[in-house]
Amino acid sequence: MRILVTGGAGFLGSHLCERLLTDGNEVVCLDNFFTGSKQNISSFAANPGFELVRHDVIDPFKFEVDQIYNLACPASPPHYQYNPIKTIKTSVMGAINALGLAKRLRARVFQASTSEVYGDPQVHPQPETYWGHVNPIGRRSCYDEGKRCAETLFFDYHRENKVDIRVVRIFNTYGPRMHEADGRVVSNFIVQALKGEDITVYGDGTQTRSFCYVDDLIEGFVRMMGQTETPGPVNLGNPGEFTMMELAELTLKLVGGRSKIVHKRLPADDPKQRRPDITLAQKVLGKWEPKVPLEDGLKRTIAYFRKRL
Repeated sequence: MRILVTGGAGFLGSHLCERLLTDGNEVVCLDNFFTGSKQNISSFAANPGFELVRHDVIDPFKFEVDQIYNLACPASPPHYQYNPIKTIKTSVMGAINALGLAKRLRARVFQASTSEVYGDPQVHPQPETYWGHVNPIGRRSCYDEGKRCAETLFFDYHRENKVDIRVVRIFNTYGPRMHEADGRVVSNFIVQALKGEDITVYGDGTQTRSFCYVDDLIEGFVRMMGQTETPGPVNLGNPGEFTMMELAELTLKLVGGRSKIVHKRLPADDPKQRRPDITLAQKVLGKWEPKVPLEDGLKRTIAYFRKRL
């Protein structure tokens, strides 16, 4: 197939492009390089089946493709809060443009949504049936509500125009090609430890997250696009749950060095718990579940950052 990936030079997008090429597809990678980079796609840029187009998804785009993966949007707090209006426009206008193209082509279209649609959840773990607990006017709202609106658009296009959609909600994912300044907890801890700096834990460190290695997530993407049982939304993530202190201590153990753990004030609207219920994914995605343990994934990610830094 010929497949369009918006945000294809980003962390997740580049891994997806690589997987699709490995599977024998042609890939059109669309990216404006706000958070993506050419370094992320350098290992397969010369592949004859790969095409790179510099473009912002806020502006309309037209390609002749069989499938569309819509991944374009800054996904870490420092990046999406840098220009919040641009962030919400990327989610909403990007979804409209991807859906318009899918409607014209009668192509299957994938939306990379997020666990942030659940906000600071009052239900734990979070199933797809939970509607969320989100602040619509906070600092994180440009991302949270932008992604929620994109889901609304996807399902309205599905109901009104019979567009063939697939929606996944991504929980914390990590691995090589993360941006070292993205402000996410895994990259923060690793980079700080490698530089010998204090490891910054916000709050008391008892808040929890689940961490899915990137290869496991991309496998879920491909399976989601290949199945016909449900348009989604489907949670994709690792149901293993760790506190921030546990992650910080494991990172220190694997990196070594003399970094100390220090505590800072918890940011506004930072969720206290985040863990996916992946019952639906296991049912409809061929018994999909994450296979890479956190320690193994961290070792691979540390090796990437050690080389990069």
